[in-house]
Amino acid sequence: MSTALQIDLTFDQILSVVKQLPKQQKLKLTKELEKEVIDAKLSRLLKIFKTKELDIETITDEVENVRQEIYDRQKH
Repeated sequence: MSTALQIDLTFDQILSVVKQLPKQQKLKLTKELEKEVIDAKLSRLLKIFKTKELDIETITDEVENVRQEIYDRQKH
């Protein structure tokens, strides 16, 4: 049997607790926070670019156009 407990903490209180953690746990916390931010950004990007009008042929054509533009600029 587990009990759920909710505690209201300010950012400064959380920061104070984090500063008391050993270095290894701080690194682990940092990695977890980075993953969360990256996941949120990726989800937001995927949502923005989600479309039924985009297919592999359109993507391939655009990639080839950009490659050609880069190649042309490097020749000059």
